[in-house]
Amino acid sequence: MSVGSTFALAGTVTAIWLKSGLPAPLAVGLRLGVGVLIGLINGLIITEIGINAFITTLGMMGLVRGLMMVVSGGRNISELPASFNALGQGELVPGVQNPILILAALIVASDFLLRRSRFFRQSYYIGGNEAAAILSGINVKRIKVFNFALVGFLAALGGIIITARLGSASTTAGKGLELKVISAAIIGGANLKGGAGTILGALLGAALMSIIVSSITLLGIDPNWVDFVIGAALLLAVMAHVAGRKARPAAGH
Repeated sequence: MSVGSTFALAGTVTAIWLKSGLPAPLAVGLRLGVGVLIGLINGLIITEIGINAFITTLGMMGLVRGLMMVVSGGRNISELPASFNALGQGELVPGVQNPILILAALIVASDFLLRRSRFFRQSYYIGGNEAAAILSGINVKRIKVFNFALVGFLAALGGIIITARLGSASTTAGKGLELKVISAAIIGGANLKGGAGTILGALLGAALMSIIVSSITLLGIDPNWVDFVIGAALLLAVMAHVAGRKARPAAGH
């Protein structure tokens, strides 16, 4: 639940550091580290203190969003250095902008690791049956903390890229992103209880979310319907998943 706030804080703090004269690579590197730190805190609170993940990340969402408003003074930050904006606007490969290249690299690497890496595949085992994973010798706490830190890193990376893409940091960035992220994952085949889902599925889910938003705009429909439609899509996806799970045992009989 805290990905949207981490996303926003990443762009805002990076912009502040850049305006203060910090070199772009250092500002980006430090801010990615802060994203990891936020994820680590989430993971440690959940695994070591035992607080529910939803409650923990919900609280972190408000904490990080509030921190972002404090450090920015509630103001957008623009006129960022060209060396930083090149991250979101440049073309390392002619005709292909950098955000697309970064996305492609992340998809290929993530899909490979989830399919081939023993370490990453342990997340499926934990999601499928945590008790069995513990009995199998998997360090469940370590994997969970790592996953939360990874989510913090990726949320910060996304916030930095969108800030470079727009050439400014917005205090409203990432609002409602939580719903879109969850919807993309569920529509893409992930299970709310864990143990299922793929990177490519999540990508297709995210693409569908983007198509829905773009279609509403192109059709001239009131943009206030966006959240309603995304919420409806999420509910339908969950209901279809539950119905399919119930139908499978019946088919087996």
